[in-house]
Amino acid sequence: MADVHVESWRQTYRGLMRDEVLDAPGLLPARGRFWQAVLAEERYEPFRAAVAESDGAVVGIALAGPATEADVEWDTQLYVLYLLDAFHGSGAGRGLMEAVLPTGASAGLWVANPNPRAQAFYAKQGYEPDGVTKVDDGVHEVRMVRAAHPTVPVA
Repeated sequence: MADVHVESWRQTYRGLMRDEVLDAPGLLPARGRFWQAVLAEERYEPFRAAVAESDGAVVGIALAGPATEADVEWDTQLYVLYLLDAFHGSGAGRGLMEAVLPTGASAGLWVANPNPRAQAFYAKQGYEPDGVTKVDDGVHEVRMVRAAHPTVPVA
């Protein structure tokens, strides 16, 4: 999971994030510690994690959980959704999102700006920018929100 996290960051954020961050020798071990905590520590119990695999190898990761921002009203926040470039457009991203987000629940996320491919993907999933922006570690981000939608029973 950490390998995919780091490689997808490098593929996605090169030119948006400082090279010193993306190429830091401690990046992979830090992401490894993060995922170890997510999978083992009680504080992450309300979170949902998922992986996408191809031929037994992890090619995508996702993580969602309770929103922590004071000004939001959505049910769940998508914290991580990364897929190796070779698997964009394969349906794996949507599958990961569906695996970690409750069906029909409202949700929010932050996405790099500019990142037109990711922003278009989220828009297709019903997310819209809410006008809030931030800069995190030199990366400009926009917040996108998906309203709750009732599930339609399949006949």
